[in-house]
Amino acid sequence: MLKLTYTDNSFYLECLTQSLEEWVAQRVILALRVSQSLRVEPTTASFLLPLNLPGVERLKTEVNRHDSEIMGLCKCDPEYLEVTLDGSWLSDGNDDAVGVFVTTMSYSAEFFLYKLWQESQVCASVVTE
Repeated sequence: MLKLTYTDNSFYLECLTQSLEEWVAQRVILALRVSQSLRVEPTTASFLLPLNLPGVERLKTEVNRHDSEIMGLCKCDPEYLEVTLDGSWLSDGNDDAVGVFVTTMSYSAEFFLYKLWQESQVCASVVTE
């Protein structure tokens, strides 16, 4: 399962071995126990990956072969590829952009996408330093 945690000005991607159903069930139980509102709704989430990352071409091949109904890829400009995922959005019900997006696909696709995202973060931190 992939989990994207969105904050006010960024997001963080995690690759979890727990099933989507187990994770959502635990999150619902937690919300009940702490009397917190929880909204779960189907939606999509998108983020950018640099086109020059090693492995982007392999990702395109994997998506076309196995996960095209869950993940979409679109070259949005000369430098970046937009990754769009189908899944579920969990939030406290406010209309802000703070919450958690979860999705599931083949483990190899999840892990590969996670590794590409990690590599993009390393590249971004080198550029800013």
